[in-house]
Amino acid sequence: MPDGASPGVQLLAANAGPAALLPGEAQGVTLDTAGKRLIDGVSLTIEAGVITVLMGANGAGKSLLLRLLHGTLAPSAGTMTWGGRPLDEEVRKRQAMVFQRPVLLRRSVAANIAFVLKLRGKSARIRVREVLEQVGLWRHAAQPARLLSGGEQQRLALARALALGPEVLFLDEPTANLDPASVAAIEVIVREAHKEGTKVIFVSHDIGQARRLAGEVIFLHRGRVVEQTPADRFFAEPVSPEARDYLAGRIVL
Repeated sequence: MPDGASPGVQLLAANAGPAALLPGEAQGVTLDTAGKRLIDGVSLTIEAGVITVLMGANGAGKSLLLRLLHGTLAPSAGTMTWGGRPLDEEVRKRQAMVFQRPVLLRRSVAANIAFVLKLRGKSARIRVREVLEQVGLWRHAAQPARLLSGGEQQRLALARALALGPEVLFLDEPTANLDPASVAAIEVIVREAHKEGTKVIFVSHDIGQARRLAGEVIFLHRGRVVEQTPADRFFAEPVSPEARDYLAGRIVL
């Protein structure tokens, strides 16, 4: 667990039951911008049970696809559903997203958590401490959030996302440019969230990290999904030449 976390405290479990959001289904999802096709007719199914890692060379469309799956970008064509429901605001409220660079309020660490709980009409009195203990930040509760280190700020962003118990958690390279200790702490939080039932969809350019976390890999090339396969099979026997080149450290054009 991260420094300061209480090992007996579990992460908030995702909602469950007949109205669960999984599976997610993309059908022919396309994104065009300024006459250029950035995501090209992606069709895939996102299932429960494993951490899904999106991989690919720079410019492959990983972050764009993540935003399309979450609904922060609207596709030019195609459809996205979760649990058979259109990707509307009610569905998005049951999901959460953490970006590479955390966007924090100019408030205390605790107030950053309390604010999102208040927006959703949830009691913050107990939950704030619980979620900050989960990520090892309770001792910093009264400190201004923007005075935290980079790794601590990202842990706070994760805590804020997890505070509402999302069913699906989208992570867009949350450990990029962080020191190894911070990377390790965040990976612990991600594994615990997954263990407690949250579906994690994680963009990473770090092959070692993907090996550590992924149960499934979706590999993109030029805006297309060229492989979606169990992680052990992907790393042992990638099917596409682009994935083989990528894993071998060769330039993928």
